[in-house]
Amino acid sequence: MNRRILIADDDALSRDFLGEVLRKAGYEVDEAATGREAKEAFDPNRHGMVFTDLRMPEGNGLDVLSWVKSRSSVTPVVLITAFGAVEVAVKAMRNGAEDFIVKPFGIEQIEMVLERAKARERYSAQDESEPTPARPVAAENDTGVIEPVGTDPAWLACVKLVERIAPTRATVLLRGESGTGKEILASLLHAWSDRQSGPFVRTNCAALQPTLLSSELFGHEKGAFTGADETKEGRFELANGGTLFLDEIGEVSPEIQSKLLRVLETGEFERVGGRETLKVRVRVVCATNRNLERMIEEGTFREDLFYRLNVVPIELPPLRARKGDIPDLAKHFVERCSAEIGRTPPEVSPEAIEVLVAHDWPGNVRELANVMQRAVFTSTTEVLRPDDFPLARPRGVSGAPDDFVGQSIADVERRLILATLQRTGNNKTEAAKILGVTARTLSNKIKLWKEGGLLPLRAGR
Repeated sequence: MNRRILIADDDALSRDFLGEVLRKAGYEVDEAATGREAKEAFDPNRHGMVFTDLRMPEGNGLDVLSWVKSRSSVTPVVLITAFGAVEVAVKAMRNGAEDFIVKPFGIEQIEMVLERAKARERYSAQDESEPTPARPVAAENDTGVIEPVGTDPAWLACVKLVERIAPTRATVLLRGESGTGKEILASLLHAWSDRQSGPFVRTNCAALQPTLLSSELFGHEKGAFTGADETKEGRFELANGGTLFLDEIGEVSPEIQSKLLRVLETGEFERVGGRETLKVRVRVVCATNRNLERMIEEGTFREDLFYRLNVVPIELPPLRARKGDIPDLAKHFVERCSAEIGRTPPEVSPEAIEVLVAHDWPGNVRELANVMQRAVFTSTTEVLRPDDFPLARPRGVSGAPDDFVGQSIADVERRLILATLQRTGNNKTEAAKILGVTARTLSNKIKLWKEGGLLPLRAGR
């Protein structure tokens, strides 16, 4: 990006403050006090970015945006707005604005805008034909070492993009079906960044009720609510200096969405029941399998939060779209699971590989990992054969189609859920991901069935 930036703002104090921050960051600055002056001053060959106030005499920020984009579609334009005009700024982003900052803004907000712009520039400029460099094992989670296994082009493109943006502070939104490897990429984003020595904190936003999630993310003070016997640090505090991974971000309530937006913009928040404003420096990585654009239309997800999260979107391919990776993934999971129990890794027979490749894997890589783990733990032979993989069959509910004739949809749903729970070892989180629902939804259904006498008391515990 060109190191000269144009600032357009009729507020001299705001213009001077922004100019000083940009100069200290190593940029040259030109200034304009009106929309007309900004149009006259803008030079696509000189200015690498434009900051413009939304409300100015002789042409507002939207006029400046349109003028700049008509002369240089690639020059990023950042709108400066008052709090009440955020909706206008969001609409402007749909018309080509790069970002927006809300008055009164601080140094960190400007730095984050610059980082996001740099990340987008790298994303756009990178030649996708470049080979992906080999990387070492890069991260570790509760189940062992994580590696970006696979050679599928779509998967490698995701890994390559993660490598490019990891050193930046850009917010990343990982999108894709459950079980496609979003946590792996989040771990790599942390491990390949300059925050790798800091904490990597994970939170599943669908696993808790909204009131508990607020306490989980932001912490609470002693006595804030019944049961709050001591002060508790939230996930943002625990992740300070590192990376916070928010899985299933589409499940959070509007109230928490508002708090998240504030943290992303300012790095500030208060604990539940607290008065002290806390400040953190955290790189936020989010993941979802929901259609956030549709949720915006339905009014259940904030559009301004979406733009903050969607700085660098990464779409992960489902396993059925990268079946060429199944043999390597199967071998990887066999070796990892064998090491856990101290046995020699068994081979996977060609016939078993055919069965694995033929399956459509609705639970994606996570489902494959579970299947391979179960085979390694239960088999006593040196070669795994098709019979060792009871789940590796064409997708569907066990039983002949005629078995369901005369049954209600509710009965069929209950049978499917119970069968999935049985196959995942009664792991509600894994079963929910395979079924495409939240763990909370699954728990609520099981509770209702138990209360109605439709389940044994120990089922789905």
